[in-house]
Amino acid sequence: MVETVWSPASRLVVGLGNPGRRYAATRHNIGFRVVTALAASANIQMCQDDRDVRWGLGRISGRKVILAQPMAYMNRSGPPIARFMQEQQIGREALLVVHDDIDLAFGRLKIKEKGGDGGHRGVRSLVDALGGGDFGRLRIGIGRPPGDIEVVAHVLSEFQIDEIPALSSLIDRACEAVTTVLAEGIRTAMNRFNMREP
Repeated sequence: MVETVWSPASRLVVGLGNPGRRYAATRHNIGFRVVTALAASANIQMCQDDRDVRWGLGRISGRKVILAQPMAYMNRSGPPIARFMQEQQIGREALLVVHDDIDLAFGRLKIKEKGGDGGHRGVRSLVDALGGGDFGRLRIGIGRPPGDIEVVAHVLSEFQIDEIPALSSLIDRACEAVTTVLAEGIRTAMNRFNMREP
């Protein structure tokens, strides 16, 4: 069991993805990449002293935050995070989940206060494990697959060469969006980022 480090002023930011080198650069792992970038910019050390959650504690914009990545495959993300939240006594209202979304064009961001799973298996696993969908999300557009390419193949593929120049900017904007949620609240972040073009 992890020692409790939580306080009521804290937020939990969870990036979704698949563990392992094989998936590191795939579209499905952009949630992982955003959390990794946030950790680097805030000098938060991520460790895995928990059996199935990689996490780190620090401050972003003066706000105490835990950054976390479930070390289970995407469609099994929920149970590790639910257990971690229970051990840390974290409520759903403090959770912000960062994940890919094929229904948004590549480069678009959309922040939501709550909702369903939108067909995303990682989010579905979280909703099921947590007993509800009343938690914040940052959806990051990866676009729909072109032609006859199946959705699974698309999300598990790496970004195309012509998308790479915009990818770094996308991750930076996603980090900015998370920082805005932490510093100014989710509704301010929604107003600032949901209508913004990439």
